[in-house]
Amino acid sequence: MIGTVVNTAAILAGSVIGSCVKKGIGEKYQDALYHAMGLAACGLGINAMVQNMPESSFPVLFIISLAAGSLMGTMLNLVERFEMVTARFSKGNLGQGLSSAILLFCIGTLSILGPMESALHGDNTYLFTNATLDFVTSLVLASAYGIGIVLSAVVLFLWQGSIYLLSGYLSAFLTAELLTEISIVGGFLIFSSGLSILKIKDCRTLNMLPSLFVPILWFLIKSILHSF
Repeated sequence: MIGTVVNTAAILAGSVIGSCVKKGIGEKYQDALYHAMGLAACGLGINAMVQNMPESSFPVLFIISLAAGSLMGTMLNLVERFEMVTARFSKGNLGQGLSSAILLFCIGTLSILGPMESALHGDNTYLFTNATLDFVTSLVLASAYGIGIVLSAVVLFLWQGSIYLLSGYLSAFLTAELLTEISIVGGFLIFSSGLSILKIKDCRTLNMLPSLFVPILWFLIKSILHSF
């Protein structure tokens, strides 16, 4: 699990350095960082959508996923529950930054395939590449939202660690088709997070998080039906 450990350490280091930078910059410069992070999130989200939509085998699945996932997340009241947890660590808008960080760090081909490649083939290239990207992202996020961004490192470690341990079972199920559908939905969530950071529209992205599990459920049902 050396790749996951390096990826986690990169986020921890970036968060610490970024939080130190935050202490030395004024409010108008922090606002500039918010805007930069919001635009970056929107750009990454759009890129994920545009890149993967042409490859989709089920063009309406992302619509069903977003609708069903949003309803489920709203019923579970995920936003309020998450804000209650983050309020223990910060009085600011850490929840917004942390939710954006978790989406950016965990939802992506590198973060999903990386631990599988590490476990099955001993290849950490994806994870080392991901670590470099996450270091820069965590540095910018922590310089805007503070040291609380380190909590995203824990989530990433648990996420990638679970995939690493279960990779033998997941390798046959996590097909290119499924990853494409997850990436499309993830792109919308990252874009939504960017809109919230820019204060254009608060889409309550955390309530939409269950949308990521709808494609998984769809492919699971499809594989069961095909087995009969």
